[in-house]
Amino acid sequence: MSTRSAAVLTSGTANAAKLFVAALAFTSAYVGFTAYSNAGTTIAEPATQVTLSARELPITAPAEQVVTAGKVTVAVLTEAGPGCTKSYVARSRVARPGPAGSVFYSWRLARWSPSAKTWRTYLADHDGFAAPERTVEWHPQVTGNPGWYRIELAVEGAEPVTSDRFQVSC
Repeated sequence: MSTRSAAVLTSGTANAAKLFVAALAFTSAYVGFTAYSNAGTTIAEPATQVTLSARELPITAPAEQVVTAGKVTVAVLTEAGPGCTKSYVARSRVARPGPAGSVFYSWRLARWSPSAKTWRTYLADHDGFAAPERTVEWHPQVTGNPGWYRIELAVEGAEPVTSDRFQVSC
């Protein structure tokens, strides 16, 4: 029985070797044919010169500013657009006055009235939050109305905080 097992083992090994040689021959033929067909289609293209250029773009968002409680900072987001449109961002830090509850606040964009000699409301908005402290911001937009402006932040239960005045011109 041992001679019979050896004969089966030898014939199985021979078949495996034949299959391996056939697979190797097929792979070599495929690689050779692919290289031959690609060699005929490869044409050297003339070198082209590429000129890189860069242009300077204005910063459309202000750099991060230090925002403190009790002060309103104002920055221009965009320069004058169509119809003398300018967008601004106003920021301040607001803290909850008590240990619990919500904070309600309102923004007011006021325009100086030379005839009445007083600040008049141009835009207004309100919001709130329930966190202990938060940096709040508002994005007012002035369209075609040059003059002096300021932004006021009124937090419920506290005195209003006013930004420095700024001039809008076209």
